[in-house]
Amino acid sequence: QVQLVESGGGSVQAGGSLRLSCAVSGYTNRRIFNFAGWFRQAAGKERQEVAAMSAAGTPQYADSVKGRFTISQSVFNNSLYLVYLQMDSLKPEDTAMYYCATDLRGTWRTKEHWSYWGQGTQVTVSS
Repeated sequence: QVQLVESGGGSVQAGGSLRLSCAVSGYTNRRIFNFAGWFRQAAGKERQEVAAMSAAGTPQYADSVKGRFTISQSVFNNSLYLVYLQMDSLKPEDTAMYYCATDLRGTWRTKEHWSYWGQGTQVTVSS
């Protein structure tokens, strides 16, 4: 059973940085790593795309985070897949629950096209 567990969220002042991690385990088919992505959902709003990375390492970003956020990935002991989101120059509007996702079957910006999701980690940015 595929499991995604996010960590690294917290509270930070505007201009600060956080690094989110997502640990993916329990997979039997590495195909689910065709893409890995991060989404966020602010209170009362729709879940929206933040960043995604292909297995080949090509990143894509939402315009709102381009130049401030960096997505990366690594494999540990060939069994634990890790996805990171380095967030710099944080703004109050970045406040949201952040979710990671794997196994893309369509366009990365569409949340319904991702198969597996974590439970999320909260990021709060104060002004």
